[in-house]
Amino acid sequence: MSTSEQPQSNESASNEPVHTKQELKAAMKAFRKRLKLTCLDDQSHIGVGPMSSGRASSIVGITPPDQYPASVWEELVRRGRLKYAGNGQYELGEP
Repeated sequence: MSTSEQPQSNESASNEPVHTKQELKAAMKAFRKRLKLTCLDDQSHIGVGPMSSGRASSIVGITPPDQYPASVWEELVRRGRLKYAGNGQYELGEP
């Protein structure tokens, strides 16, 4: 068998990258951490009285961390863990 006739892997056959469970779990952890930090940053703006209890963040969607390819985020959307909110933004899916 020549090099051009070698069997192809599952990744090439379905034209979809295969992501490991650990990679998807790490991506979700990174997404949740970025979402949490973004919300905390939004809540901490100056302008809220120092004696008040603050205000709730209105942020529900963010641009996902760029350490992972877009196919990871698309797979998490397909699995229902995230929802695509448009313009490259994602939000947490239904629990």
